[in-house]
Amino acid sequence: MFRDPVCGMVLNDDTAKFKITYEGETIHFCSLQCKKRFKRQPTKFLK
Repeated sequence: MFRDPVCGMVLNDDTAKFKITYEGETIHFCSLQCKKRFKRQPTKFLK
């Protein structure tokens, strides 16, 4: 199970279609929009 850091949606392997690697960690997203928002300001969404 993964959590989209932008919207908080809980994802599994079937719903996590968008992902990037950030500082050596794979981050999963529910949509391309969430992925783009994260890429603009990654530190805003990581705690």
